[in-house]
Formats: sequence, structure tokens, C-alpha cells
Amino acid sequence: MNLLSVENIAKSYGERTLFSNISFGINQDQKIALIAKNGTGKTSLLNIITGNDTPDEGQIVSRNGIHIAFLPQEPNLNPNLTVEETIFASEAPVLKVIHNYENALKNPEDTDAYQKAFEQMDIFNAWDFETQYKQILFKLKLDNLDLKVDKLSGGQKKRLALATILINKPDLLILDEPTNHLDLEMIEWLESYFAQEKITLFMVTHDRFFLERVCNEIIELDNGQLYQYKGNYSYYLEKKDARMAAEAAAVEKAKNLYTKELDWMRRQPKARTTKSKSRIDDFYVIKEKAHQRRQEHTVQLEINMERLGSKIIEFHNVSKAFQQKVILDKFNYSFQRGERVGIIGKNGTGKSSFLNLLTKNLEPDAGKIIIGDTIKIGYYTQSGIGVKPEQKVIDVIKEFGEFIPLTKGKIISAAQLLERFMFDRKKQYDYVEKLSGGELKRLYLCTVLIQNPNFLILDEPTNDLDIVTLNVLEDFLLDFPGCLLVVSHDRYFMDKIVDHLFVFRGEGQVDDFPGNYSDYRSYEDSIVPESSQSEDKKEKKNWKKDANSALSYNEQKEYSRIERDLKKLAEQKEEMEAKFADGTITPDKVNEASEKLQKVLDEIEEKELRWMELMEKMED
Repeated sequence: MNLLSVENIAKSYGERTLFSNISFGINQDQKIALIAKNGTGKTSLLNIITGNDTPDEGQIVSRNGIHIAFLPQEPNLNPNLTVEETIFASEAPVLKVIHNYENALKNPEDTDAYQKAFEQMDIFNAWDFETQYKQILFKLKLDNLDLKVDKLSGGQKKRLALATILINKPDLLILDEPTNHLDLEMIEWLESYFAQEKITLFMVTHDRFFLERVCNEIIELDNGQLYQYKGNYSYYLEKKDARMAAEAAAVEKAKNLYTKELDWMRRQPKARTTKSKSRIDDFYVIKEKAHQRRQEHTVQLEINMERLGSKIIEFHNVSKAFQQKVILDKFNYSFQRGERVGIIGKNGTGKSSFLNLLTKNLEPDAGKIIIGDTIKIGYYTQSGIGVKPEQKVIDVIKEFGEFIPLTKGKIISAAQLLERFMFDRKKQYDYVEKLSGGELKRLYLCTVLIQNPNFLILDEPTNDLDIVTLNVLEDFLLDFPGCLLVVSHDRYFMDKIVDHLFVFRGEGQVDDFPGNYSDYRSYEDSIVPESSQSEDKKEKKNWKKDANSALSYNEQKEYSRIERDLKKLAEQKEEMEAKFADGTITPDKVNEASEKLQKVLDEIEEKELRWMELMEKMED
């Protein structure tokens, strides 16, 4: 059953066209995700569908009587109400049913009204409404029902708005980045809730695990055109690759035909027959196809990095508490070169405080933190970039210099660097306050990276970034030779980037887990809860050896690092051998190039030997 139809809509802002002639439908029980680059019209499309904006052309047609709910990124709640009052102030049909039933109880003589109200209570499953909404609030960590909205943090307000919508059970739920401000436990609960409930969803999200596990259809807005994929995120990736390959082949075919037809056009006499005029018309169609270009403009990251010395960052018996709340308790750790650590834990367990201790924005109560002389920290915080009134995008970068150093001794201008971060020349002279949330995050990321850090700290870097930018950022971080410390609720991102995890459990307990997030979830799911077996607590803490491996914890980290290093060395070897094969190396550079190649070959041999040693140990 169709709930809502988008019919031939268009939207422009001045000379900029976001999309035109867009059409699609949303049917009952579909779970649809909208994917697009930042700034290409995702939020505008959501606002049009929900009636918060109007299209320049076309219309939105919804089924009579359906209840549509919208969760924006910044919800608008009454600041004077409590958490519980907010639930009852909503326009949920179930609340009207409960109200009618309470009125019927006051007038028992009206048996027809009572019978109808009783039946409606059954239909809406309203008998245990209080239990239902309290369960949802509990899952979203909103336990204090008497707390006023104006006392809530931004994340708590987002969760309260989400809870209100879930409790209302609308016919169609429209969501703009629903997983922002949720910790991993909440995200996984919401995933499970959406996967099990018979609910119709239309959402914008960058959370690729969420897309994979919840959605059964993906709509992509790409260069103003709409493409629909009847499947989850994996299916979308597969079919998009096939579409891109087919488009490239079609353009190549058109180019070949265009060359042939262009020659024919040049040889034609001025007087032309009807038949030749038809061919001329076809020529211009072919010409347009042959000159078709995709506006990819992906981020290109080639920022320089300061040299790393032998001493990185060391924690020696570090303790920190805020009154009775213990964050760290005699924490010891020494970071190694090239280490890639993910930080996970429930909200309030001390993740941000840990980063502030590391960056000297917070002093420990006891112990000491030693930072090596060569360490240059780049800190990407959740607070983002500070927007100055009437400051233009290019002025933000020029504060770091007119020219920026890249790898291999190259330099580029501030304008060229911004182009690599997908800010075209026109956008560079826009005021910063006009940028979208995703564009602000991209600009902020640029300012962090151009300072050439060798110890990079990223606190929720994926919020508001589109999937295209996320993929490029991931590729950059995989090649980043320095140390990396990441706090993120994006499980897909964490799986791809980190080698091991600091798990913040609260009360000063920080466990070091040798694996990525999926490894951690598998481990957690495989053990019996502490309440049912006392020995499990000991097992949970004893992560120095994996259940299926004879390797020590440090050996497991070394094994992961060697595999990554071997991949990079193999790529270097292929690149250098290709230069020898195609003759691009000048005679005076042959000896130098040969020495470099031999050095790479020796390093590969050394790492392969160590890799084999560790493999044999695992098999024992």
C-alpha cells in the first residue's frame, strides 16, 4: 500500500539547482535510506516531504489519514516541560484512545461509548502504555522523568524526540541522522527495534552498519538524478559499481561514435536532405553523451606529517575522578609507533575526559603523562570549528598560511587545498556560517590535517560527513603512518581503521581489547553474563590471550601491524618495478632506485619471516 508519493519535484536556490523532476514512492513496511553527498539536497528533500518546505515544481501526495512523524537533526521541544510531560504533550493517537477510555469510565451509563473505547484500547495495545514508554526511555538513558527539557544536553533532547516518536508509532517515520548522539548500545538497540517492528521508515543516515541491518531499499541522489536499489547497503555497493561501469562504457562508446560522426559532419555540403538533417540531430545527442562528465570531486588528502621519534605518549599510574565519579584508576599505557586505537564505552564513562588528559586540557589527580619531544597532536573535537562573524571559507585556511606543505616537498596554495576538500572556487568565498553541518565538519578536518600532526585524535569524526567523504577519509587514515586514536559510534568506520580498543566500562575500569569492534561484539556475545557465572568476570578481564590463539596480546597487535605493513610494501615494490619496466628512471638515478628497491625487498623478507613465526605459533 502506497503511503506517500513524490511526484516530479524540483528545488533550486538562486542559480544552484539541487534536483529536478524527482519522483519515487514510499510503500507500507518499506525501510528506505536516502544517500547523497553533503550539500546536494538531502535535508531539503526531507523538509519538502515533511511539509517544512515547498518544491519549486511538482508535489507530495500522501494517503488520507496517515500519521507521519519527523525526527530532525535539531528537534524543537518545549523547554518548560519535563521528560514525561513531553511524552504526553505529543499528538500520539494512543494518547487520544487512553483519554477517551478514561472519559468512558467516568460515564458508565453510556455503554456504547465504553465498548468502543474498550475495543480501541485493545487495538492500540494501550493497556500497558506506561510500561512501553518507560522501557523506551530507559533504553535511551532518559531515566529521570521529572527533568525539565531546558536542563537536557543536545544529545538528550535528540533522544527524547526519538523516544516520543517511537512511542507514538506513526504510519511513516522520517529520520534525519537518527544515530547521532546515541552510544553504541543505544544504536544496536534501535537497530534491533527497527528490524523487528512493522514500521515504515524513510531516513538519511551515514551509519553503514545501520543501513546494512535495517534498510531494504536505498535511494541515491547523484548529480541531480535519482537511482533506486531494492536491497541493503551491500547490495547497493554492488549494483552502484555495475551502474558506474555501464555508464563509463556508454560514454566511451559515444566518444568513438562522436569521432566518426564529427568527420561526417565536416564533409557534408551545405545543402542537406531530410535524411541528413535527421542524422545531424542525432549527432548533437551523441555529442552531449560523449562530453558527459561525472562531478566526483572527491577529497584528496596528501598532507605532510612530522617525523615520529622513539618516545610517543606514556601514561604512568594516571588517576582522575570528578567527586565520586572515577574516570581512571592507576592507568598505565605506552603508545607505540603506528598504533591505531579505538575508544568505546557508554556515555559518561570518561572517554572525552581521557582525550582531554592526553591533550593536556585536563590535569590528572595522580600519576603523570609523558609526551615525546617529536609528537605533534592533531585534535578533531566534537565541538567543531569556531565560526567567526563574516569570515569566508578561504580566510579560515589562510590563517595557517598562503601556501601549505604536502608530502614529498610539494606545496599548494590555500585555494588549491580547499579544492581538494571539495570546496570549489565559488564556495571558497562563501561565509562560513552559510555552510551545511557536513561542510563545516569537512572544513574543520582540513584545518586539523594541514597542521601536519603525527598523533591524530578524532572524536566522533563521522558525524555529519556523507558516505563518499567517509570512504575517502578511511582510505587516508589507512595510509596515515602516525598514531591514531579514535572515539566513534560508527562501527563500520571503527572496523576498518583500528587494530585494538580501549573499552571504558566506568568506575575507572579501562580494558584493552585486541581487535576491532566486530571482534569485540562477537567476544561479548559469546560469553555468559556475569550474573549466571562468577568466573566470567575473570574471563572478561583476561584479554591478554585470545581464546583461539596462542599469541600474547602484544603479538596479536604485532601480527595485525605486519599484515598492514606487508600490503603497503607490496604496493611500493610494484610501483618501483613498474618504473624500471617502463624506462622512466633516468640513468643517473638507476643506482639510487635500485638501492631503494632492495631496501623494500629486504624489509618484505624480514616481515614475512616474522609473520610466519607468528603463524606457526598460532597453529601450535
